[in-house]
Amino acid sequence: MSERERDEHSGVETTGHEWDGLKELDNPLPRWWLWIFYGCIAFAVVYWVLMPAWPGLNGYTPGVLKRSDRAEVVQQLSALQAQRGRSEGLLVTASLQQIEADPDLQAHALAIGQSVFGDNCASCHGVGGGGAKGYPNLRDDVWLWGGTLEEIEHTLRVGVRSAHPETRVSQMPAFGRDGMLDAGQVSDLSNYVVALSGREANPAAVERARQLFADNCAACHAPNGVGNRELGAPNLTDREWLYGSDLASIQSQIHNGRNGVMPTWEGRFSPAVIKALAVYVHVNAGGGETSGAPATAP
Repeated sequence: MSERERDEHSGVETTGHEWDGLKELDNPLPRWWLWIFYGCIAFAVVYWVLMPAWPGLNGYTPGVLKRSDRAEVVQQLSALQAQRGRSEGLLVTASLQQIEADPDLQAHALAIGQSVFGDNCASCHGVGGGGAKGYPNLRDDVWLWGGTLEEIEHTLRVGVRSAHPETRVSQMPAFGRDGMLDAGQVSDLSNYVVALSGREANPAAVERARQLFADNCAACHAPNGVGNRELGAPNLTDREWLYGSDLASIQSQIHNGRNGVMPTWEGRFSPAVIKALAVYVHVNAGGGETSGAPATAP
């Protein structure tokens, strides 16, 4: 075998590989790197012997220690379920008011509620419950169906326009799209709604729409526009708007009659989890409403 060429500058032998006049030097690997490499090989061999590692036709090698990550996860989940079962039992037997009055129970309910909210509700209502256009803000004290603990729990349980037989249902007609009102009437009515919330509107349009509102809207929103929670009809006199507060947005809502949907959670969550979620939403909103709040508030 002929002697390999040496680099004239470093004195190191070359491998014989050359690219565009650049020759590859045959430098030895660093000693520390070699020891780490050999150590990894030794560790792998020991691991193959001790732990499940090699797949086979009908399973895998169990290893000397007979350990199974899957079995350990099952055991941990069983222990967690048992622990949660005890806690959920307390949530089921306690009333919503007792949960909020007991610091330990409330802390447990808030932990469950926050986790469930993040996984199931935040996609619509936002991570902090601040809502978005078309999705209610759950951090304020403005509620379509009531903001007491019992009312929030009921809404979570049955949903809004959901498949639940007891679901909450309200109907905002598409006055313009379905030809119930013409474009001029929709425009006048939009100005009337703007005026209800104390903002500047076309006086002539407001006057023309006064009877339109009484004939078409007052049955749900009340003659003075303060709404009705029993019907899920929003208060039109405040400054809170689900689909936008400007004249164009209000006109679009009257014309198209949007009706949002909230799923029922009764079949997905246990009663204890629904209670915990109700407590989380109530506390997150400031806990301003208690049992006995008026049914026709904003």
